[in-house]
Amino acid sequence: MAAKISSILKLKKYGLVALILFTACAKKKASIQETDFCSQIHRNNDVTLSNELEDVSELMKTKTGVYVLEDGSGSMVARAWLSEYAEKTIDIQYFIFSTDNVGLIACDYLIRAADRGVKVRIIVDDIMVDADIEDLLTFSSHENITVKIYNPGVNLGKNLLKKITKFATDFRDSNQRMHNKTFIVDGKIVITGGRNIADEYFDYDHEYNFRDRDILLLGKASKEVHKSFDEFWNSQLSKDVTSIIKENSKKVYPENRFDNLHEYACNPENFWPQVRERIEKLPATFNAIKNSGDLVWLDDVEFISDIPGKNDGKSGLGGGGISTSALINLVKNAESSIEIQTPYLITTELSQNLFRDAVERGVKIRILTNSLASTDNVEAFSSYQTDREKLLNTGVKIYEFRPDAAERIKIVTGELQQTLDHKPIFGLHAKTMIIDNKTTVIGTFNLDPRSANLNTECIVIVHSDKISNSVLKGMEEEFKPENSWETTLDFNPDSEVSKYKRIKTWTRKIIPKDIL
Repeated sequence: MAAKISSILKLKKYGLVALILFTACAKKKASIQETDFCSQIHRNNDVTLSNELEDVSELMKTKTGVYVLEDGSGSMVARAWLSEYAEKTIDIQYFIFSTDNVGLIACDYLIRAADRGVKVRIIVDDIMVDADIEDLLTFSSHENITVKIYNPGVNLGKNLLKKITKFATDFRDSNQRMHNKTFIVDGKIVITGGRNIADEYFDYDHEYNFRDRDILLLGKASKEVHKSFDEFWNSQLSKDVTSIIKENSKKVYPENRFDNLHEYACNPENFWPQVRERIEKLPATFNAIKNSGDLVWLDDVEFISDIPGKNDGKSGLGGGGISTSALINLVKNAESSIEIQTPYLITTELSQNLFRDAVERGVKIRILTNSLASTDNVEAFSSYQTDREKLLNTGVKIYEFRPDAAERIKIVTGELQQTLDHKPIFGLHAKTMIIDNKTTVIGTFNLDPRSANLNTECIVIVHSDKISNSVLKGMEEEFKPENSWETTLDFNPDSEVSKYKRIKTWTRKIIPKDIL
């Protein structure tokens, strides 16, 4: 958690850019020239989402269409296109919504949707809000956009003293965060999974990118996702941003307040033309997906989300949640194999015993997690490092991701490779489990006490040999030596990093496991 909080400092650097883009035109009306480039990549009025879904509309009433989004660029393009062609509503729930390049472009798409009359609702967790106060108020000043902050009090609108006081006097409440990630369009199409909204989750950061995974759902299961979103939206823990930041609540915003943002989004230098081309061609791509057989229609797809607040707090920092129980039951009922990808691997006696019991009844377990060289969270790695030997002694096989994994060339850097003379570091962020080669879990749940007991999480459970085989094919690649190191009782790759990082990791061992 400490690393996640400290990453705010990294994200904050974009705040000034966003502030300038959102508010500069309040002083002087910007002159927007809709270039050929810009007019080509925005909405085609001859296309509607309803028409694009017409041939599967009957299936959507009783079944769920499932399609796994493996690469970040494709997952980002899917969100952009759905935003462009949303007809009624866009509901968004994220742990992180950064105002970097990807975040600013996302804001532009949402504002354009709102200008068409689409109702946009956004819930963001307080602890990782990186935007300036003026940004949020300007954004939410649109008549069709409402922004809520989950569990405020530790970041937004608070000075350092108040933040420290909050953590000191209400430690458990301060550590209860909303880690859910859902993107819902017109109540019938959903993208959920590991990705937040920031450059590094969509393969566009120049220094560090995540290997992540999302899942696209059409039809039946989207109702459960929407129901969960409404539960968070109506929760007392979710506060309208205007009620948190009151000092500017009566400010009158000029009509042209978003002009500079639109100009930014129409500048080819700010958003690669290759990506715009992918957005423009997505209707054809979507039809190709439907016809390829990779979009699998299923009767029973489970979406499981913790309730706001996670649990009643009677067990201190423990207590679990619905998502925790669901994953425990899957492990307990596994018969032959469990394949896991998790960026953070912090085990307790309970989880170690759970894995040991599975191994003893003949279940083969492989876990891929970050190495010290690939991790973005040395605090979490430090705790994993302490218990690594205990976990290996349960019979589990552990693999640690390489920062230079060969797989990134095929999956991760996408269009970015065409512009850089170096390859960014590659870290794992996917949260995936495959049980017995037939049940796939994709979601937000990390294998750590924080996901188990404090953060609200959501997962999708898909019972399909075809989906499992497809996801497992990629996971098998990432278990290979060119993508990960196999860690044993006799070998680990910790020495691949500098002495400074090893010492830094060792000093983090004082942090309690329960909050990591």
